[in-house]
Amino acid sequence: MTFVVRFRRVALIVALLVLPVALADAAPDIMPVDQIKIGMHGIGKTVVSGTKIEDFDVEVLGIMKDKGPSGDLILVRTSGDLIDRTGGIAQGMSGSPVYFDGKLAGAISYGWSFSDHKVGMVTPIADMLKLWDLSSNKTDTNEGSNSNERLVSEATPLMAAGFSAGALEMLKTNLQPLNLVPYAVGDAPGDVQFGPLEPGSSIGAQLVRGDVSLGALGTVTYVEGNKVLAFGHPFLKKGSSGYFMTNGYVFTTVNGLENSFKVGTTGAAVGVINQDRGAGIAGEIDRFPNTIPLRISVRDSALGQSRDAEVQVVQDEQLSPILAAASVFSVIEKTMDRVGSGSAKVGFELSARNMPGEVFKRENMFYSPDNINEMAVSEIHELLALLASNQFQAVDVLDVKVNVTVDPERRTATVMAARPAALTAKPGDKVGIVVSLKPFRGETITRVVPFTIPKNQAPGPLTLEVRGGGTVPLIELLKRQAATGGEVLKLVDKLKTKTFADMLKELAERDHNNDIVVEMLDADMGEGTTDPAKLQMPAAKLEPGPTPNVDAGKMSSRGGKASGDVKKPEDGGKSAVGTDYIIDSDTQVIIEVTQADGTVVSKAASPKAGGKAAAPAGAQTWR
Repeated sequence: MTFVVRFRRVALIVALLVLPVALADAAPDIMPVDQIKIGMHGIGKTVVSGTKIEDFDVEVLGIMKDKGPSGDLILVRTSGDLIDRTGGIAQGMSGSPVYFDGKLAGAISYGWSFSDHKVGMVTPIADMLKLWDLSSNKTDTNEGSNSNERLVSEATPLMAAGFSAGALEMLKTNLQPLNLVPYAVGDAPGDVQFGPLEPGSSIGAQLVRGDVSLGALGTVTYVEGNKVLAFGHPFLKKGSSGYFMTNGYVFTTVNGLENSFKVGTTGAAVGVINQDRGAGIAGEIDRFPNTIPLRISVRDSALGQSRDAEVQVVQDEQLSPILAAASVFSVIEKTMDRVGSGSAKVGFELSARNMPGEVFKRENMFYSPDNINEMAVSEIHELLALLASNQFQAVDVLDVKVNVTVDPERRTATVMAARPAALTAKPGDKVGIVVSLKPFRGETITRVVPFTIPKNQAPGPLTLEVRGGGTVPLIELLKRQAATGGEVLKLVDKLKTKTFADMLKELAERDHNNDIVVEMLDADMGEGTTDPAKLQMPAAKLEPGPTPNVDAGKMSSRGGKASGDVKKPEDGGKSAVGTDYIIDSDTQVIIEVTQADGTVVSKAASPKAGGKAAAPAGAQTWR
């Protein structure tokens, strides 16, 4: 009996404590558009500095029928001390709740550029409430819009914290088609106390968070339980979405000729924004979006310094690749503490659900004379773009690890010459291709690439292309020059039949820029020609000679990156050796393939008097 009495007392105390909160959070009455009349006065709520919510005055000027993305707009004039300080309705005030007679009418949402900034439009709350009725699984974004083209949504600038100057420029260029303009800002002061989201408080729609941050800042319109409405207009209008919902901090509000705008930053993540449509954005507190986690490690070999970073990027087919690439770019630039030329070794590993193989690994070397940072992130961007836009299935990226070593030196080498260690070889024989390389401002070095003659290779001269892994193969150039309409159609059909796994394999096994690649030049030429004259190459005498004492390296699978590693694809007819340089230029060599018993069938390659083998007719080292 004592336990029951005590329990009831505790329950009563809890009820008394909760009751005022429940009454305070009770939903306000809604004022429909048809009850709003010209000349009515009310108040709006927003933050223009720090986290303090302040009021401003609102007067109704009229109802603009069917002028907004979701229906009517309420034309208003704002006034008061807050508006005098801001110079009018500022970008970042979008979503500010407007009340008439204590009833919620809607959210400040639109204005006109180069006009009276005190005049703006309000999106009716009834249109915003519809966002809560939409399933977060819906992806339809085709909403009708009859809005006047002169209206400008008061979408705030994109606040970018922690990004380097170069990464910020990359974001500006790539986000321009979406009418998003990132501005550099700092983090919120460490002693800021963020309260719960409530009407009038700042809210962030964040795309990147962690050691760098990127997101739009607006105002909360309405909160009910764990559900939130804000902005009063679309952010990116992606329909069902998955952005971070954050609280926000405003440093100051800047008056401008075209528009005034809040300068602020997103704060702690508090939930997910899962709807982004014409009437505004909507989300839920204590639920969070799927993200792409990036773990980035960069080392500058010249400075002897390293930097590690962790970043989360929202999963979005259009945005994720550039946001991830810009994040890595930023860490590289900050580690280097400079911009410009240089070389980079880049390795990355990605794991994902619904991706063939589930784990993707890739290493490569890059050189750029003007922007090594952008070059270094090119393949990371390419992979993420492939995963995001593939036509087969949605991919859930679980983890991305990126390791970069940058060097201000130019780590390139030019193919100066090449020759086979033996002029003749039988099908199945391994022949060393001796390659002379001239490193930039360095002494000439020699590397040997073991090449195996295909077992089914017909007797006769075999032309081999010797090139850097990043050089476009001559065979590809010749194919493009000789391509007919029918061949182009065949290529299109081939592309159509590629599987998701094929696409990933091609990227994973793509030649590395620091590879010396040896491959058959007459492969897939259509007519099977090996005649140098038909290939329109200048002839030069091939001088055979002894093979230098150079360790060609052990055999390994494609993708190995140690200098000297031999990489041999399964289909044969090609071999490669990794080096410590990005290899440019190319040349060709010719090997006379004999019959299985060693008999030379090419007349031009018949032994001369004295028993010595002569070089095949037209043998050359073409560059």
